Amino acid sequence: MFSLKNKSAVVTGGGSGIGKAIATVFAKQGATVHIIELNEDNAAQAVKEIEAVAGKAFAYSCDVSNQQRVQEIFRSIGSINILVNCAGIAHVGKADTTSEEDFTKVFNVNVKGTYNCLHEILPVFKTVGGGVILNVASIAALVGIPDRFAYSMSKGAVFAMTLSVAKDYLLDNIRCNSISPARVHTPFVDGFIAKNYPDNKEAMFEKLSKSQPIGRMGSVEEVAALALYLCSDEAGFVTGNDYPIDGGFIKLNN
Repeated sequence: MFSLKNKSAVVTGGGSGIGKAIATVFAKQGATVHIIELNEDNAAQAVKEIEAVAGKAFAYSCDVSNQQRVQEIFRSIGSINILVNCAGIAHVGKADTTSEEDFTKVFNVNVKGTYNCLHEILPVFKTVGGGVILNVASIAALVGIPDRFAYSMSKGAVFAMTLSVAKDYLLDNIRCNSISPARVHTPFVDGFIAKNYPDNKEAMFEKLSKSQPIGRMGSVEEVAALALYLCSDEAGFVTGNDYPIDGGFIKLNN
């Protein structure tokens, strides 16, 4: 089950964290993986690790907010069956403490970057008779998260784009879903804690972990397993949905 043999998958933000875990499990299940990543070193290292344990992987240096560069990469890859929009950045701030520069930066990467990839992949999918899109949203799109105004805005847009694409391309055999993680233990989390709480790292990690009712952060492998299912043929009847993977955060956080 969940074989991706003979499939070609593009994973944006595939050089680290959730994106890297998704790229790795896709390759293990037989897909040829194309990693689109801003950080060239991270992308190259991800390809090296994937090829050591799985199969074929390729890396492309790209700022997903640059539409021309996105177009060049997608057209150089050619045939694609799966797109995972995982590239994104975070931001801490409320509406009145978020600068225009920071707001625009978050929008350009998280919203415009997702749009740029959708804009390129949909004509490809229509040509080859279908495909699968998975967007990485966030619980921030569904509930209020303190001090995450711009980030929540961007993930709300990703959620809305998911529904729109799913509706518009039903008859083209194109499925589109999203996943909404709560806190997942990634290098970003470690870096955030080290930068903002250098003298209290262990206590802050514990506090962030306990904010999920299940009592811990998720793992990137758990998120990747959900992504694998949603992008596999076994999920052929699933489209236009968002799947929280949140340790009970949305429903049980009373």
